[in-house]
Formats: sequence, structure tokens, C-alpha cells
Amino acid sequence: MTIRIYNSYTRKKEDFKPISNKKVRMFVCGPTVYDFSHLGHARTYIAYDVIAKWLRYKGFDLFYLMNITDIDDKIIKRAKENNEDPIKLARRFEEYFFKDMASLGIDTINLYARASEHIPEIIDQIKRLIEKGFAYVTKTGVYFDVSKFEDYGKLSHQDPEELKRHRIEPDPNKRNEQDFSLWKRRKEGEPYWDSPWGEGRPGWHIEDTAIAEKYLGQQYDIHGGGADLIFPHHEAEIAQMESVSGKKPMVRYWLHTGFLKVKGKKMAKSLGNYITIRDALKKYDAETLRLFFLSTYYRSPIDFYEEKIEQAKRALEALQRTVDNIKELNKRVDGLTEYEKTLEKIIEESRRGFEDAMDDDFNTPLALSHLFNLAREVNKLFNKQKDVNKRLADKLIATFKELGGIFGLLQKEGINEELPEELRMLIEKRKILKEKKDWKAADEIRKRLEDLGIILEDTPQGVKWKRKSS
Repeated sequence: MTIRIYNSYTRKKEDFKPISNKKVRMFVCGPTVYDFSHLGHARTYIAYDVIAKWLRYKGFDLFYLMNITDIDDKIIKRAKENNEDPIKLARRFEEYFFKDMASLGIDTINLYARASEHIPEIIDQIKRLIEKGFAYVTKTGVYFDVSKFEDYGKLSHQDPEELKRHRIEPDPNKRNEQDFSLWKRRKEGEPYWDSPWGEGRPGWHIEDTAIAEKYLGQQYDIHGGGADLIFPHHEAEIAQMESVSGKKPMVRYWLHTGFLKVKGKKMAKSLGNYITIRDALKKYDAETLRLFFLSTYYRSPIDFYEEKIEQAKRALEALQRTVDNIKELNKRVDGLTEYEKTLEKIIEESRRGFEDAMDDDFNTPLALSHLFNLAREVNKLFNKQKDVNKRLADKLIATFKELGGIFGLLQKEGINEELPEELRMLIEKRKILKEKKDWKAADEIRKRLEDLGIILEDTPQGVKWKRKSS
């Protein structure tokens, strides 16, 4: 089945046809590194991580580029508040961001590109925009003249009258209210670089197009980001790149993730509902967070509730337990039972359903439903027999690992890894007591764990645990 992608520009699903056959170039807007990354970032970057994994699974040679905005008004403002150098502050939060991405299992990005390391490319692009008549110089910097780009507003689907209502970067030196900065003249206490227009720093939008042009060219396949970036950021990117290149479209497919709220409200520090990735990972593991986000269609808004993520945690544990139980069944090498023959067909049906869902604009909720349906069918096996054909068992485990791996799920050895350290230590202590034949003390630990909701099971493969059903 051909992959179909919902294009934010055309507002419809389209067959995915890369510019260069199997080679795919994708750019996703990265963070502005002035604070800890939050759950909104997690939602967006997990979505694109899965999209990247799926494209590679389908045989595409994907180059995935993400920028790092390390020069920006927000960074400068925070640095002044902290009495800190802006670049040092950016490096500090950039490192936190990289650790968060690694903790979430996001590993598909080929290159992170800092804005501060691409000043020559930025200056060169601004020069060409001025030469082509799309930009002009003022005493405060360089601006892009939106009146010279007739397609301005085409991504956000705004007509000229709607655009006039926007007041962007107030400056009396601009020709039009909607014009946006390409280069800002130096102000006291701000980082700066030399340029033909005086010492200063780049505007936000030009950073991305200069970086993209260097690594992906003037036209590429996919550009992604959150829905909040459609206007003015992505609109400005289109204006810059298509003006400097004379080529349309800059990007074949525009993808945008939906907004994230916390208990129905916009996430904000002032509301006390601002949740960083670091804090979320203290309470929930990465696979639980991934399952929670991927249970909602990437283009749809998502609401973060503790109850919903607890549901995701229980669902993930059940899925992992199914895989663990397959491993624990006795294996035999003779033929398949009737139910095993049925199950083998269900494996293929589940795989086809999973792939069809992912090919249809990366429909992760529907794909997940096929994975959970397969788990339900496998669980029926445990009620019918106490052993399993070895070839079928291996196929089942490989299927769960392979399809789950596309979502970054089921990659652990078992659910025991999710147990808090203090409980794992109790289980280890019980093991030592049993070796010493101190059955009474070992049994006391078993009862203590049971009071904490953990049921232990001694098997030939070692001690296993499961949560007590409510």
C-alpha cells in the first residue's frame, strides 16, 4: 500500500512521492533552548520519531534534520534574568534537551544543527533576498517585505485582509506591519556577529531556511512541527525559501502535530500545570509516555490527565506481560494445534492491519489496536494449552518486538525492569533468604510485596512478578 500523508498546505491526504524516489529529506523544527523541555515537546518529537521509524521500515533512505534555536529573544531575556551569558545558557538547556530525547527513546535524528554555527549561511541567504528585492535594510536591521511575496498566507490559508490584522515585531522603521526581521542590529548585552548591515544577530525564521538550504537543498520532501508554528513561522519560511530560490513548492508535504493541554487547559507555569519531560519521567517510564501519546492521532489535540496515563501504563504492562508469558510457556517442536494454526493467520492479519493503518497518514491509534488485538488472541492460547510450538512462539515474539519497536515499545526484556528499585531489592533479598532456606523470612517478604500490590511467581526461569488485579 502506498503511504498517504495529510498535507497541511492542501488540507487533504496525498500519495507520498518523494522528490528523489527512495531518498527522503525531512526537516522538523527543533526547540528554542532557554528552559527545560515540556510534554508538548515530547508529544511532537515522539510523533516525528515514529514517522521517521516508519519511513525507514518501509525502505526509504531518510535524512532527518532538526535545528536548534540557540539565538532568540527568549534566550536573551532568560539570560538577563539569570545574569548569565545567552550562549552558555543555551548550551546548558540544549544538553538537557538531548538527555530528554535520549530518555524518551528518540533516536532517529541524523543531524542537529545549531543556528549559531550557521551565521555565514544565514548572512548569505539574506544578501540574496536583498538582491532579489524581497528584503530591505533599515537602521534597526533587515526585514522581509511580505508585500513582494504574493503567496504569503498560503500555508495558513489566510487572505490579505486577514494578514493585515497581524502585528508582528513592532518597529516604526518597517514598510509593512506584517514584515518580519531577517537581521537585528546589535543591542547592549546581546550576542552579535559581524554582517554587511552592522553587528547583530539573525531573526528566528531565517535560521531555519538557511540551515535547511545547506543540508536539504531549496526543495525537499517533508517539513514538520507543531500546529502553533504554522503562522507566522512556517509561513515566513516558505516566503524566504521560495523567494530566494524562485522554486515552488519549498516543501512537498507539511505535517503538523495537534495541541497539548493539561486537564483541558493550556499548559502554562502561571497555571501551575507546566509539566517538564524530566518531571514526567520521574513518575512514568518512557514507554508509558510514548504509548500515551501514540494512542492519539498525531494531528489531533491531546489532553493530559493522570487517569489517562495510568490507563496507558496498565495497557503497556498487559502487553509486555503477554510477551513474557509466551517466553515462559514450554516449547515443543512438533506440529501446530488447530488454535495455533488460527493464531498464525491472525499474526499476518494483525501485521497487515498495522501496516495499513500506518500507511494511512501514520494512524498510530489504529495500528496499536491491531497490536492489542493480537495480544488478546495470544492470551486465549494460555487458557487452551500450557505449551506452544517453538516456531510459532518465536514468530509471535518477533512480531511484537518488530511492530512494537516502530513505536519504541516492548524493547525491554520484561516488565520486571519497570519495578521501582526498592521493590527489586526486596525481591533480591527474598531470593537470598530462599537460598539460605529461611522460608519464614522469605514468605514475609512475599506477603509484604503482596500488600504493595505485587504478586510473585516462582518459575523454573526465576521469579516473575505481576501487579495484583484491582
